[in-house]
Amino acid sequence: MTWTAGPLVAFDTETTGLDVEVDRVVTAALVLRGPAGTSVRTWLVDPGVDIPAEATAIHGIATAHAVAGGAAPRDALDEVARELVAHQRHGVPVVAYNAAFDLTLLDVELARHGLPTLPERLGRAVRPVLDPLVLDRDADPDREGKRRLADLCAHYGVAVPGALHTAEVDALATLDVLAALVRRHPGLAAATPQALHDHQVGAHRRWVDELDESRRDRPYVGAGSDGRWPV
Repeated sequence: MTWTAGPLVAFDTETTGLDVEVDRVVTAALVLRGPAGTSVRTWLVDPGVDIPAEATAIHGIATAHAVAGGAAPRDALDEVARELVAHQRHGVPVVAYNAAFDLTLLDVELARHGLPTLPERLGRAVRPVLDPLVLDRDADPDREGKRRLADLCAHYGVAVPGALHTAEVDALATLDVLAALVRRHPGLAAATPQALHDHQVGAHRRWVDELDESRRDRPYVGAGSDGRWPV
């Protein structure tokens, strides 16, 4: 039996925007999947700032809804971090699509509210992390087209269990994409999660370097643009 049987814990957020340094968590989800089944936990967070209309158009959560029903960010983020750290201490890999965004944003948010970051809680880096975006780019680098979560769902024939850009749906879909990716590229199952983590560090670094080389007029500016992955 390989790591693919689990347990694996998927993490996803919906946010006020795409800048990990200034934007805030609006919803978060942790989905634990293993031999015993799948469990889902979600959080609605009052981010403490207005949610831009552009963000609401994507995930459907307006400021008034977050204020009325959301938890205080310090409490919610601490709960998310405590659960993630508990899984990591038991050796459970974290699965996140574009992990550099969600994990970096979470650490910035924790620090903003005077809370220990994930590495500070663990006493080490967060690892192993499995990111279907990085793994897919490395396994099939010449494929044309975008590689958003919806694109990979379509490419790998993954049925989406609801509307994407809902944290728990995205987390579930990310687990399903990872499973389909491993079936398509069975060599991934033969490696350990720790080895895959190290491989992704190098794969992401190479991708950023090659992207910057080919697009000097439009350098990559997203999370992980300095080549560091996952945080």
